[in-house]
Amino acid sequence: MSLTLYPAIDLKDGACVRLKRGEMDQATIYAEDPAAQALAWQTAGFTYLHVVDLNGAFAGRPVNAPAVRSILAAVTIPVQLGGGIRDLAAIESWLEAGITRIILGSAAAKNPALVRQAAQKFPTRIVVGIDARAGMVATEGWAETSTLPATTLAARLEDAGIAAIIYTDISRDGMLTGLNLAETAALAAHTSLPVIASGGLKNLADITALKTEAQKTKNLSGAILGRALYDGGIDPKTALDAC
Repeated sequence: MSLTLYPAIDLKDGACVRLKRGEMDQATIYAEDPAAQALAWQTAGFTYLHVVDLNGAFAGRPVNAPAVRSILAAVTIPVQLGGGIRDLAAIESWLEAGITRIILGSAAAKNPALVRQAAQKFPTRIVVGIDARAGMVATEGWAETSTLPATTLAARLEDAGIAAIIYTDISRDGMLTGLNLAETAALAAHTSLPVIASGGLKNLADITALKTEAQKTKNLSGAILGRALYDGGIDPKTALDAC
């Protein structure tokens, strides 16, 4: 089977950044022009982009809309977008603007009815981001940790009609400590939905290990690439060839 690799473009104050464990004061700026960065990833051969409005995740509403629109204008590959999208009107607006898939995070944990409504209205275009700290779902830009196990939330989403789940281990995100394959596989075992791994991906060995795990856990479908891609720890062509 093949895996899809999603370069992450995390937006803070209009720039492309990477955080450590989701801490906004731990931001490293990698590109002042997100559209140019998006085009660079498309040119490198990636077939899908993962864009997050970090300010929006904390504010509960889209904040980096101009940067997102500039990305859409620059590339022809599909883009999935998350961060601060909390209602059907925002979902519909972004889909009409050209976003291919909407990622619902906090809304999935706090407003599951919205997820089901959106997935019914926009089949194949809603993805749920399950972000976990010590196995428990975190919301509001990871500022709040709930008592809801990530595996329980995944099981609840089984019949919601969503396209996929993105599972992020917050403790590893931006830390280059390697994917948490054990937890990711455990979560995938609680659903038949495609699961995308996120958080800590370090090098080619991580991608190879993910592919090996995906052969056993049939619904592991891809991974988000962040700091390792920006810091040069992963070569795009080598990574894509491995998938």
